[in-house]
Amino acid sequence: MKAVGITGYKNSGKTTLLINLAKELSKRRIQISSVKHVSCKLDLPGTDTTLHRQHAYQAAAVSDDESAIFFRESLSLEDMLSYMKSDFVLIEGFKSKKTFPKIVCLKPNEDPHDLLDGLEICIIGSSINSVDDIKVPVLDKEKDIVMIADIAEEKAFKLPDLNCGACGFDTCYELAKQIVSGNRTIQNCKSLYSDIQIKVKGQVIPVNPFVSKLFRNTIKGMLSALKGFEGGDVEIKIEEE
Repeated sequence: MKAVGITGYKNSGKTTLLINLAKELSKRRIQISSVKHVSCKLDLPGTDTTLHRQHAYQAAAVSDDESAIFFRESLSLEDMLSYMKSDFVLIEGFKSKKTFPKIVCLKPNEDPHDLLDGLEICIIGSSINSVDDIKVPVLDKEKDIVMIADIAEEKAFKLPDLNCGACGFDTCYELAKQIVSGNRTIQNCKSLYSDIQIKVKGQVIPVNPFVSKLFRNTIKGMLSALKGFEGGDVEIKIEEE
């Protein structure tokens, strides 16, 4: 899965940029999903769906055109992304998350340094203080949307937030910064590019090297007892009951 974050403080134009960017990427036949962090309660005032949610742990709504599931708990970003079916996700907010590149949105005369964490791929804002040490393009969310989409399409990635250390860095954040700077690639993530690949409903589930080795040794140990097994690549498919 590829992902790009859109971060910034309130009223900095994050949602406008996300919509413009989604439109431009969709023109390129890229199917887009989006996730937004909100500080208020999720609600649909005056609807039957809200009545369902008041008395059920989970509530779902289904129409002829769309569906929704509501959870009475706060899920992690990684949990939410597991429900996404597209290959490209735009993530609005989640400033503290550090496993994907980010587009930083600024209001006029706002100091960008509070929002820069080494994962920025461009900055959106026409009037920026202290720009001498900014190493990424400073663009306009409407006038430069094609260029922003080009950068997003080229730079997008998502690390699994496992912090397994197999890539040689202590955290996924450290690897993410190296990927953004061009010193590493997503292929350096041993959890995403493991010799064991697990898919659930078509989505790849990252596994750290310890789990990968455990699966490999356990499965091959069991298969070695079967008549006719001669080694080689193994594919196991388990149908949902």
